[in-house]
Parts: sequence; structure tokens; C-alpha cells
Amino acid sequence: MDSHETILNPDENAPADARKPATFEGRLQLNKFMYNAQQPVRRSPRFAAASESPSPSSTASVTASVQISSSTTSTRSSSSSSVSKRRAPSSSSPSSPAKKTRTRPSSGYAPPSTYAHLPELPDAVAPNLLVFFIGLNPGIETARTGHAYAHPSNLFWKLLYSSGVTPRPCRFDEDRQMPALYSLGLTNIVARPSRNGAELSKQEMDDGVSILEDKARKWRPESMCVVGKSIWESIWRVRHGAPVGKAFKYGWQDESENMGVIEGEWPGARVFVATSTSGLAASMSLAEKQAVWNQLGSWVKMRRAERAADTKEEDERAKRVVEASSAS
Repeated sequence: MDSHETILNPDENAPADARKPATFEGRLQLNKFMYNAQQPVRRSPRFAAASESPSPSSTASVTASVQISSSTTSTRSSSSSSVSKRRAPSSSSPSSPAKKTRTRPSSGYAPPSTYAHLPELPDAVAPNLLVFFIGLNPGIETARTGHAYAHPSNLFWKLLYSSGVTPRPCRFDEDRQMPALYSLGLTNIVARPSRNGAELSKQEMDDGVSILEDKARKWRPESMCVVGKSIWESIWRVRHGAPVGKAFKYGWQDESENMGVIEGEWPGARVFVATSTSGLAASMSLAEKQAVWNQLGSWVKMRRAERAADTKEEDERAKRVVEASSAS
């Protein structure tokens, strides 16, 4: 038996019910382990040393941890800022992507050989027209179809009707019938086709002025409508030897500008300068163009009514002559 057993069982021969229960009373000093606010806390020397003077390795570890954390936070912040800038670019920033706009390719002069494979457009003309329209030259679509102002974006046929020049909407494939239907004719200052006016030279436009004068003298229309500012600029330049400048105006021109004048025989055709109807001409709004064309439409409607009245009077006069001849 060891001493521990002897302490727990001092009397083995005593009856079982007379034995005392095992206890540590008087053996363990538990009050030494109780918390006492008056006494300083006892700590392990190992922890006390660590708290008073941290080791260089632990300091470096903590510092590295802090630096990594700061670097990660900075990287995330920079990345977030970069993403925000990409998502919401500043309008004032020179590096901001500009809105893409569709631009037409610029073009310069193109010699006649460029479109020599396309046919020229014949005039639609007859004597004593109300209006003889002067266009710039046939476009690609016009040359291909063989009909004037055939491109879908061209406003010519729409403005004829909306201004009252024609009493109903007309199609481009009716161009040959215009003289017979409504006493309207069609020609151009330059006969050869091109994609746009920039492919024509000033010289060939100026050369076309004398041809227009000859056509006016031959067919003697009441008026000639110049469809576009650039055409009138050529006519003015040839006549006056200088640019039209501030003298330019849309609408009816002075009688001194009549075309095809034959001294002592014919006063010439009145000149009306209308806006271009090309889809490429966007310097004026549709309302502005309409206002100019309405001036021509008002005159045409007036002259058409006067012509109809004159025709009716002539018919009645002829009828009276026939009746008088029959009575005699």
C-alpha cells in the first residue's frame, strides 16, 4: 500500500458504514487560487517578456501583415476606381471615347472617263413651257434608270406636288411626260453623270451656261427654274465675271437676269432660283426649302389658271367664227 491509500483509508478493519467519506478538506489550499484584486496578476515569464519587449521577428511579421493588408486594400481601391472611370467616362476628359458618327467619304474632281459607262440623260422639253427646270447633272441612280431625280432621297418630285407645281404626286419615271401633262421641262447644266457635284469642275459648269442660253432661245419657256445655288453661281460668274457673293437670293430674279433674251424679239425667260433637292444638300431644313418652292408653286398655279382661261376664250372665239361661217 502507498501513502495515498493509507490517508484515504486509515482504518481498514472498521465497518463500512463507519468509514468517513474521502475528502481533500485541510489538504488543499484553494484560497491561494482565488482572485484577489489587491494582488498583482501573476503571469508566465514567457508571456510577460513578450508583452514588454516584442521580438524583432514578431514585429516584422506584424508589420508585413499590415503592409500586405494595406497594399491589398490600395490595389482593390485603385482597381475599383479604374473600373468606375471606365464605366462613367468624363465628358471633359480628352481620352474619353467620342461618339461614332457616320461620315461620307470625301471626293474631289472625277474626269468624265470615270462614269463613261453610264449614259447621259436626254432633256424632257417642248415649246412654250411654263417652267424649264435646270438641274446640276445626272446622279448615278438617275443615269442607271434613265429618269430624272430618281434617287429615293431626292426631294424634287415631292416638292413639285407639295408646292402646287403639279396638281398630283408624280413619279420619276413620268419625267418624259411632264411637258405634255403639265407644261414642265427638265434639263441640266452639265450633261455627264457623276456621284455628286464635287466631282464636276467649275470650267465644265461654266461651259454649260451658254448651252442653257441656247436652249432658252430655242424653246422659249416662260420661266427657267435653277434647282440649286451652285448652278446660279456658275450662271452669275459667266455673266458678270465675278462671284455672286451677297447679291445671291432665292426666288425670282430681276428681269435683267432673264435667260435667252433675243433683242427686239423675245424678252427671255424669267429666272427663279430654287433650293437644291438633293439628299446630300442638308444646309437648309425641309421647311425652309418648302417656303422657297411655294413661291414658284403659287406663280405656276396662277399662270396655269390664266392659260386655261385664255384657251377657253380662244375656243369660244373659234366656235363663234365657225357658227358665223355656217350662217352665211
